[in-house]
Amino acid sequence: MFIKENFKMALDSIFANKMRSFLTMLGIIIGIASVIAILAVGNGAVDEITRTFSDLGATTISLDANDPDRSGDLITLDDLNVLRDSIDEIRYISPNENMTGNLSSQDVSRQAVISYGTPDLQFLNQSMSSNLVAGRYFNQVDFEEGQDVIVIDEDGARALFDRVDVVGETVRLSVAQNQLNLRVVGVVEGSFAGMQGAFDPSQIPLFVSLPQSTLSNQVPELSGMDSVVIEVESTDQIDSVSSQVVRLLELRHDAVGENTYNATNFLQALDQVNNVLSLFINFIAAVAGIALLVGGIGVMNIMLVSVTERTREIGTRKALGATTRTILIQFLMESVILSLIGGMIGLTFGIIISNLIGGALDITPIVTLGSVALVVLFSTAVGVFFGIYPARKAAKLNPIDALRYE
Repeated sequence: MFIKENFKMALDSIFANKMRSFLTMLGIIIGIASVIAILAVGNGAVDEITRTFSDLGATTISLDANDPDRSGDLITLDDLNVLRDSIDEIRYISPNENMTGNLSSQDVSRQAVISYGTPDLQFLNQSMSSNLVAGRYFNQVDFEEGQDVIVIDEDGARALFDRVDVVGETVRLSVAQNQLNLRVVGVVEGSFAGMQGAFDPSQIPLFVSLPQSTLSNQVPELSGMDSVVIEVESTDQIDSVSSQVVRLLELRHDAVGENTYNATNFLQALDQVNNVLSLFINFIAAVAGIALLVGGIGVMNIMLVSVTERTREIGTRKALGATTRTILIQFLMESVILSLIGGMIGLTFGIIISNLIGGALDITPIVTLGSVALVVLFSTAVGVFFGIYPARKAAKLNPIDALRYE
């Protein structure tokens, strides 16, 4: 009953001066809205980046080899076969090598980005789509026999032949002063088809892929491997497979303890990105939270004014038997309610603002339960911290002096 009565009196006091109460809450509203909007958009951005990394290959391991003091290939095709046969969790494995050259038809020549590897490259190549629009990808027979075949993207097909289905056509690949005449066996989706109107088509590179054995047969000096991409079945297997791969290669090349081989994965990169983003988001949110400090000072200021205006009321209540504790709780509750109302309004505005920003940036903002709890706790803390001094001042008034106050 005592708490209920104090709560009612606090609400009556707040709504008796609506404009003043709103202006008092304004700092808290702005601070809470800013913090919520920043956290919601930031969490949405982190989630978007996480999904993007997952699309790129959250189950992908990148294996690199580097030892300038060693001669010979640090990774061979035999190594890839042993790894595939020895580690059941490996789904796809292929060299991850790229170079630039020129791709030509009879009439047109364009710069090209060249990828080479095993047939698994179709699913591991980050620069080319795995979705075929014509023909097929080079297969195990092409790879084992070193067939003179090539897969190009549809942008390249249009640039060289002015059509998409160019399966069976012959193209000339120029790389390191070598000319390779290759037969197109497949065409995959292009990456820049929708950007043709924004850029000069002649400045956009074409993307092609071919068997590593084909390149090895014709340009052996460029066909070495020092980087391999591996895809496993699930993210739970990444650490285990990474360790096994490095261990097997070290044993096969007598390089135990020399740190010749290094296995990394997208999850590690994602953790680093998320850590940097979280640090940045929290810093911006903390800066925005300065408005809460300003709002808290406003609450304390208006409560001090309220104590002064209601000095005779306080004196009357004390003369009628109200204790110091009763007066303290009355004014403290008024301060807390003022802050909580401001916090709820700020939360509402923050969600609205975050959705507007998210819509503009094509990001889905995420308001977590933790953010809402933070608003409630912080608003309550502001009310208590900045209301305690005015409440104590009101509670300690001498009833006789208060009744004499004009």
